[in-house]
Amino acid sequence: MAEGQVLKDVLALSYDDLPPYLRPCFLYLSQFPEDYEIPVDILIQLWIAEGIVSSKQEEGDERLMAEDVAKGYLMDLAERCMIQVRERDIPTLKMRSFQMHDLMRDVCLSKAKQEKFFDIADQSNACQLSTIGRVRRVSVHKFISLQCIKSPRLRILLLFDEFLPKEEHEKLLPLTMRSYYDNHEDELFNPLVWFVMLLGVSMLSIKYMGLWKNMFNNFNFLRVLDYEKGRGAGYKLPKDIGKLVHLRLLSLRDLEFLRCLQTLDLRMENRLYSGLFHVPNVLWRLHQLRHLYLPKQCSRKTKLNLGTLRNLQTLVNFNTKNCYVKDLINLTNIRELEIRGPFNIEDFNTEELEKNPPIIQSKYLHSLSIINDEGRMDPRHLIRRLPEYHYLSSNLAYIKLIRCKLEKDPMATLEKLPNLRILEFHPRAFIGNEMLCSTQGFPKLESLSLVCLPNLEEWKADERALPCLRRMEIENCRQLKKLPDGLRFIATLQELKIESMPKTFKDRVEEGGEDFCKVQHVPSIIFQDCK
Repeated sequence: MAEGQVLKDVLALSYDDLPPYLRPCFLYLSQFPEDYEIPVDILIQLWIAEGIVSSKQEEGDERLMAEDVAKGYLMDLAERCMIQVRERDIPTLKMRSFQMHDLMRDVCLSKAKQEKFFDIADQSNACQLSTIGRVRRVSVHKFISLQCIKSPRLRILLLFDEFLPKEEHEKLLPLTMRSYYDNHEDELFNPLVWFVMLLGVSMLSIKYMGLWKNMFNNFNFLRVLDYEKGRGAGYKLPKDIGKLVHLRLLSLRDLEFLRCLQTLDLRMENRLYSGLFHVPNVLWRLHQLRHLYLPKQCSRKTKLNLGTLRNLQTLVNFNTKNCYVKDLINLTNIRELEIRGPFNIEDFNTEELEKNPPIIQSKYLHSLSIINDEGRMDPRHLIRRLPEYHYLSSNLAYIKLIRCKLEKDPMATLEKLPNLRILEFHPRAFIGNEMLCSTQGFPKLESLSLVCLPNLEEWKADERALPCLRRMEIENCRQLKKLPDGLRFIATLQELKIESMPKTFKDRVEEGGEDFCKVQHVPSIIFQDCK
């Protein structure tokens, strides 16, 4: 027996040892191409949309969300060495992407074929698959004509390549589709279900619009539609998309009433047209939404009510010019939040202002970005002093502040967050003169960035502050006179980057300078554009 086969037989024992709930999760990975780096967030959304993973009851009254269940399953597969972690999220250390080893993928493919979990379609067998009644899942790694696949029982169709020939690419409008069938649906709805995922796929903007209109007519049970690669403006999908009443994941720039949606991605990269983008005020109807990605900029007439979306876990580009700040109070399950624009005090009535309500109440929040495009933000309604009010989640691991124009030192609040790992101050996030990191402050902070704080003159750090800091960046804070004395006590510090600072500041930090004794233990000190 060949050595490779012996290894595969040994690895196959790993599959045999899997509990029943993990086996379909593992077999599902066989549908991805060889060496494909699988994004965890996308995979989890697809698992949930299909029904492979669902929420479950924990001890007591706690109910574990489906996303957490799925992450636990992936960690289990990683601990069993059945997948290889490729990238981790720095703030939370959670897996962001992974791959399968070639031999493990061979085992996965073999087991999937034994279980008749899916079929791989190519030019040689696509039309044959259409005539086989048992076909439920089809994965396409290279271009074939979609018209070849017509199996009436097909549930899943994964397309990882262009569905039009290469010579057409210059005329294409990119399109990505994903669709999943929910296995727990009433059996009366089982006769025909599609799951389509086109990764890096394109379509002709005009010539093939009729083709997609017909496809929407056929995809009555479409679960996930991702239109994320079409970044230009001026295109509209046909109104027939509104017939996809079972859609659960949608990423496109034309929205109808699709109340089963779990994921909606409306981001676009074309800045020329971004201000012309209008989102109708219908999102409040989508009570099942878990992940919402809004455009960075919308037209002035866009005004969205989001307070009813209590299942939201991800909210990106929440622009206070187009949304109501007070709606954040109701988003008690939010985990990742990106806010744009100033906080408008007129969003609150007098009684609410007197109560000084917390804006962000979710105890699950771990990532917070605030980008103030204009105006001045009132910090009373976002980061009041801790721990008296506990306005910020103790799970927060990442905070980024841009142009917030905070006048009072925010460190007194932020340093009390027990799990904060990354803190970034970007242009004009703080416009005060002094910052203080006090004793035992920032117990887990690993990375601190101070970028373009024009008024910062003095930064102090007590002896036992920042005990876990590994990386620090100071950029274009040209009024800052010196490094804090407390840096000499931070034994964990591995990298100090100083960029666009005055030459006098650089001279202080370099060997022989007045501040060198504070950082002489740091292995890597980088200077860039210091003049």
